[in-house]
Amino acid sequence: MGHAKSIHEKLTEISGNLWWSWQPDVTAIFREIDPQLWSSLSHNPILLLREYTPDKLELRAREVVLHSRINAAYREWQEYLASTDTWGDTHAGVLGFRPAAYFSAEFGLHESFRIYSGGLGILAGDHLKSASDLGIPLVGVGLFYHEGYFTQQVDASGWQREEYFMADPNDLPMNEATTPDGEPVIISLQTRSGVIHAKVWEMDVGRIPLYLLDTNIDQNSPDDRKLTARLYGGDHRTRIRQELLLGVGGVKALAALGIKPRVIHMNEGHSAFAPLELIRMRMDDDGLSFDDALRETAAMGAFTTHTPVPAGHDRFDSGLIEEHLGPLRDALRLDHQGLMGLGRIDPHNHGETFCMTVLAFKTSRRANAVSNLHGVVSRRMWRNLWPWRSEDEIPIGHITNGVHVGTWLAQQMRVLYDRMLPAKWNLKSGEPEVWAEFDKVKSTELWETHQSLKNRLILHARYRLTRQAKRYEMKEEVYDAFQNILDPQHLLIGFARRFAPYKRADLLMRDLAMLEKIISDAKRPVQFVFAGKAHPADDFGKQIMQKIFRLSQEESFKGKIVFLEDYDINLARYLVQGVDVWLNNPRRPLEASGTSGQKVVLNGGLNLSVLDGWWAEAYDGMNGFAIGDGLIHANQDIQDERDAQSLIHVLTNEVIPLYYDRDQDDLPREWIRRMKRAVTTLGWRFNADRMVMDYVREAYVPAAGSTSCSMTVMP
Repeated sequence: MGHAKSIHEKLTEISGNLWWSWQPDVTAIFREIDPQLWSSLSHNPILLLREYTPDKLELRAREVVLHSRINAAYREWQEYLASTDTWGDTHAGVLGFRPAAYFSAEFGLHESFRIYSGGLGILAGDHLKSASDLGIPLVGVGLFYHEGYFTQQVDASGWQREEYFMADPNDLPMNEATTPDGEPVIISLQTRSGVIHAKVWEMDVGRIPLYLLDTNIDQNSPDDRKLTARLYGGDHRTRIRQELLLGVGGVKALAALGIKPRVIHMNEGHSAFAPLELIRMRMDDDGLSFDDALRETAAMGAFTTHTPVPAGHDRFDSGLIEEHLGPLRDALRLDHQGLMGLGRIDPHNHGETFCMTVLAFKTSRRANAVSNLHGVVSRRMWRNLWPWRSEDEIPIGHITNGVHVGTWLAQQMRVLYDRMLPAKWNLKSGEPEVWAEFDKVKSTELWETHQSLKNRLILHARYRLTRQAKRYEMKEEVYDAFQNILDPQHLLIGFARRFAPYKRADLLMRDLAMLEKIISDAKRPVQFVFAGKAHPADDFGKQIMQKIFRLSQEESFKGKIVFLEDYDINLARYLVQGVDVWLNNPRRPLEASGTSGQKVVLNGGLNLSVLDGWWAEAYDGMNGFAIGDGLIHANQDIQDERDAQSLIHVLTNEVIPLYYDRDQDDLPREWIRRMKRAVTTLGWRFNADRMVMDYVREAYVPAAGSTSCSMTVMP
């Protein structure tokens, strides 16, 4: 018999699987071991346990009575991994021995692991977590960026500075992936200009293995070792090499691991080279012609497009394609124009560049946008790929994005959910009837819970602002002011996302006199919290951010508008759980979906948004607030002016009066009614369990069970 595991061994095992990151009871254990250290280590349990030797942990566990909680957490984790009583076991059995493979250029799983930049990565992380909870046979494929995405510092002038830090795999819950024979997996890619090698890491996300390719190994040249250093860094040549590695390298890695996927799901066009490698394998292994292999491969392909902005789709010139895809083209027995045609809307237009999104559409039989409106936009945008069809017949459907409830729901709100919703509601959160009873929660209880989360956000904001001020070496009285900034009794509106110009972070500031009047109203004051990053190459986005920062420093706006630097998963949690209102005012219809507002809904906050993306199909007049009427003016400047006026009108005539309309108990009854309605009507629809269930039913199972005889291949 083996020895009984110590609590240190049990916590070490748990820390090696990201399951802990969406279990509030487990994160509470790590926090209670050493709250200050836990915070300073970006909530990384591997680093925490390195500081706490078994003896030191034993002492601390006795001190704060942790033994039974650690044992219970370990048992729960083991049962979770072993359980076969899942939705996926019933509905996705066809994937049991050949899983779906989910390819994404970024995965936002936790703040301690910075291989994500924003919404696309967070969505991918939430997809894996829900697939795990539902028991879907699925594997993830991505890249390991040693320097990840940048850490943001804002200087005293409000300009964004980017800093990068090297991550050490030993500090992260990842291990070398090995072949069925136990050998480390190293794959190689032939290009016209040399060979690129990559090792493969495995990271466990609950029941889901995520495989990450890494070029920082001795076999590569110094330049190629840096290939996977940064997410979305470098020029077109770096980008095509990263995408070759993700797509072709990802398929090679799965083959080396002995995994034969039945479905290839491409999350955005970055991984669109993957089907080409699968076609080559079918040609080599089964003797198929290129056309037959394309037909077979496309039948197992699912593609999710996220970008309604033409500039957001990767395009490469023919020289870069030949340099990097030339050897694969030879193996596919295609000439240069034949390969280029796969990435062109018009295969015969030799002046057209190679578009990854076009390749993804042509090599997958199932394609979807990420909201209903985005589906309309995408069908219009790509209609020339199917010139023989009318626009409403274009084969691009939609599966609206959702968010992973376990990751984004505050623990205090979860207590209410546990009491109001049916037992084990979290295992059925994608089903509408599960949420119906939330409407009966006591108004006082919901409001008190929300206020406690708002206070928590404000305390965190004060901490961050004080830390920023110290870096600027500001005067002592400035620190003192930051200790009391933001008032829990005042309406608090949050805005946090990428500072892309179309998201119009400064829309509110078109009429500064009106804005000043709103925030300085003594009877009904309003305060705003902003956060977000601009792409390192986007000076226009940085200027918008600087404008907001400088406004926050002006005397008349100081303390009423604040900017928090280095937006990440951790800060996002505080914001979406603590704001009264989440503001989103993109230029319609350029917001494909938007998921931050869905996280706010789970925690009782209300959305104030343009009718774009998910909100266009979510807003019912009583579960939040709408900017504009959903109509678009042909002139962009006029549209911006209209939306700015509508935003001010809704703020002053609906949002602010409703928030400050109190009864004798100082409760905003009508506001709370909207909070309840938002959770009840939107909680099930816009969560990642429902989203993944839709993918299983509409894409994975049909793709896994399809045959090629009824398929038609696009020219």
